[in-house]
Amino acid sequence: MTSDKFLMFQNRLEKVYRHRLKQAKRLGISCFRVYDHDLPEFPFCVELYKDKIYIAEYKRNHSLTEAAHEEWLTNSLKVVTQVFLQPRENIYLKLRQRKPGKLGQYQKQETAQQEIEVDENGLKFIVNLSDYLDTGLFLDHRTTRQMVKEIAKEKRVLNLFAYTGSFSVYAAAGGAAEVITVDLSNTYLKWAKKNMELNDFLDDAKYKFVQADVLQYLKTIPKHYFDIIIMDPPTFSNSQRMKSVLDIQRDHSELINDCLAGLKSDGQLYFSTNNRSFVLESDKIQSLLIKDITKPTTPFDFEGKLFRRCYLIQK
Repeated sequence: MTSDKFLMFQNRLEKVYRHRLKQAKRLGISCFRVYDHDLPEFPFCVELYKDKIYIAEYKRNHSLTEAAHEEWLTNSLKVVTQVFLQPRENIYLKLRQRKPGKLGQYQKQETAQQEIEVDENGLKFIVNLSDYLDTGLFLDHRTTRQMVKEIAKEKRVLNLFAYTGSFSVYAAAGGAAEVITVDLSNTYLKWAKKNMELNDFLDDAKYKFVQADVLQYLKTIPKHYFDIIIMDPPTFSNSQRMKSVLDIQRDHSELINDCLAGLKSDGQLYFSTNNRSFVLESDKIQSLLIKDITKPTTPFDFEGKLFRRCYLIQK
C-alpha cells in the first residue's frame, strides 16, 4: 500500500479525533469511538479509553500475504501512535469477526488483566482492554443509559443480559428504589457489582445481582412489579449453562411479552439488538405503544455508523 494511503488514513483520524475530543470533553466522558471503517483500505474500529487505545481489526478476505499484512498492520499502528501521541504499549489490538455468533462477545481472549477506570457522565466504570473481545462498556448505549437515569427516581428497575451492569449503575445514580441485575455469567455479575461499588452504590437490600438464564428467569418474575426493564440480549447464544438456545429473531416476541407481564401498567421496556437483519414482529407483541428510539439514543460518536436497533415498549 502506498504512503499516500497511510497519509489519507492519518488525515482522517486526526480530523475526526479533534472534533470528537471536543465533544467528549464537553460531555465529561473519557472514552469514545473515534473511527469505524471510515476508509475501506483500513477496516478498523478505534476507540479511546483515557490514554489507552482499543483497536479492533475487522476480519475480511484480502489478497495480502501474511508478511504483507503484518507490514500493513505495523504501518497502520504507527499512524495511530502519531495521531494520538501514545506509545505502542498503550494500544490494544483485537480481531473482530464481521458475522455475529462466530466469536462470542464475552469470550475470553487473553489473561493480561489490563483494567482501567474510566468516566462517563459523572459515573465511573472498569474496562478491560486486553482479556476479552469487548471492553466491558458498550459505548453505543451511552445516551440510552442517560435516558434511563433521568426516569429512574424511586423506580424498580430490572436489567437483563446485564453484562457488566452499566445500566444498573445509571439507574442507581438516578435514584432507583431497587435495581436487579441479571446475567448468566458470574464473572460479569462480579464485574457489575464492582462497577456499582465504584460509584458507592453499596446497599444490598436495594441492589441485587442474580445469576440466571434470562429466558427461564423471566418466567419467575412477579407480575406488574417493575417500572423499568432494560433488555439488551445477544443475537445468538448457545451457552452450555442455558437450558435452550437463544435466537433473538425467533425469541424476541416471547421475551418482550414476558417483560411486559412483569411491568406495571405504566411501565417501560427498553429493548435493543445488534442483529443487523432484525425485524420486530410487532403483531406478536402485547403492547399498544412501540417506539423506535434508535436515532435519539445514538451517541455523537456513532452517528451514521450505528447498526443496533433500540425500542421503547410500553404496556
